[in-house]
Amino acid sequence: MRNSKVLVKFRGGEFARFCGMGHFLPFFIRHASYCQYDGIWFDLEHRAMSDREVQSVLALCHLHDIDCMIRPSTREPARLYRYLEDGAAGFMFPFVNNAEIARQLVQATKFPPQGNRGVDGAGLDGDYVIGAWAEGSDYFEEANNQTFILAQIETPEAVENVNEIASVEGIDCLFIGPGDLGRRLSTLPQTISTQGGTSINLDEVIQRVSKAAKETNKAWGITAGSLEALGKYREMGAQVVPWGGDFSLTGVLEKCGQQLDQVLKKNKAGE
Repeated sequence: MRNSKVLVKFRGGEFARFCGMGHFLPFFIRHASYCQYDGIWFDLEHRAMSDREVQSVLALCHLHDIDCMIRPSTREPARLYRYLEDGAAGFMFPFVNNAEIARQLVQATKFPPQGNRGVDGAGLDGDYVIGAWAEGSDYFEEANNQTFILAQIETPEAVENVNEIASVEGIDCLFIGPGDLGRRLSTLPQTISTQGGTSINLDEVIQRVSKAAKETNKAWGITAGSLEALGKYREMGAQVVPWGGDFSLTGVLEKCGQQLDQVLKKNKAGE
């Protein structure tokens, strides 16, 4: 069973280096590993990918020894643990609004006694039977111990229930989704309990989530739109702030385009 680099960082109180990928780009996996990232956030919630493409990505992550964290579009147990059988290191689950949802996700992705994941052992995670069913194998214990779950906190309901969510055994990290959460805080009636019934802003939510994570000895994370924000969240104790991804390639092309413009302008001026 491959050991998770991300969990080593979580359990040691260190920062886990994540980048994002939402398209089938095999070279990107090698580049992320070469650049010393611990994990790739592989988004299947908002991106379409065939089963064979997903399997290829997961196999390449194993080849280059980097964790693949899938954000799935489903909570169907058999679909979830099939991702694990194909080599996923863990999950980022969207819209974990309460502790009951959190427990159901743990049940779907952990073997008994911690959960109710179905037994196979013939996938990449079990070394295609060779490792999982070898005499003396600790495959089930290792699978439970090396599989992580990030619960996304991105609704007022999830903020209200964040302490109970954080307390669920098997949840390793609380991850704030500022896009969805910020939108809901600005458009939905006030539903989060506060002193005096006053409204709550995103900064206060971040404080509440980080406090819940600290009290339950869990990691927490968030996305950041600037280096300043990344530094701020890290100073607050965030252990996951994804930075870089395939969408960042637009910045590379923009810079190269500007360089071409400079050269072409000089060339034209010299004519």
